[in-house]
Amino acid sequence: MIATIEYNNRKYIIDLTQPIDISIAIDTTKQNINAWYLDDPKIFPVSDGEWTGSVAQGADVNFNNIQFNPHSHITHTECVGHITEEVFSVNKELSKFFFLAEVITIAPEQLENKDFVISKKQLQHALGNKKRDAVVIRTLPNLSDKKQMQYSNTNPTYMLEEAAEYLREKNIQHLLVDLPSVDKEKDEGKLLSHNAFWNTEGDIRKNATITEFIYVPNKIKDGTYFLNLMIAPFENDASPSKPILYKIKE
Repeated sequence: MIATIEYNNRKYIIDLTQPIDISIAIDTTKQNINAWYLDDPKIFPVSDGEWTGSVAQGADVNFNNIQFNPHSHITHTECVGHITEEVFSVNKELSKFFFLAEVITIAPEQLENKDFVISKKQLQHALGNKKRDAVVIRTLPNLSDKKQMQYSNTNPTYMLEEAAEYLREKNIQHLLVDLPSVDKEKDEGKLLSHNAFWNTEGDIRKNATITEFIYVPNKIKDGTYFLNLMIAPFENDASPSKPILYKIKE
């Protein structure tokens, strides 16, 4: 199915039959991605002592409970409510779902303290004068084991505050990263990049989102795509999400 999308007075053609899924699912049959010091997610049949919701165990249906945290166990999209006392729900604040996006690849820089970071200079080089709704950041190295990484207590790559400010100034509304967070794992609660991106010291960007724990396969080239940012309808600061990219046909 071919669709034509008009954006900034220009028409783009995409093939809806060729989606590129950059989400990471919860999969309890193998090691699941994990961060923030929580136990693994669980999917298990309901049981009341006499009946168990499993066809394999004699029930008519499979009837499972799912126990997880979106920030720890799955690709998720969050709004400013993640860091504010005032309650904001991503399900309410995210009301549009198709965006012009730029996929970029960054080799994180190493600071003197040995931290690996995404800097403003790197983003400036990758984005230049391009005007986009969203930016999708793939970090190097980009091995498939990112989909099973155990990030707790590993001090993973993060984004410098100056880089988040730069994206805000470029009016990037939706930031997608293949990391557990845009901020340093242990930063004394400062959350500098979250705060900078959402502009919590000024006119808060309620409609802006951050999506973490994506995975962009190496076969996907850097460049411009259309992004369908789909979320589950949870009234919460964050929700599991399934970002889909579509190539733009020439």
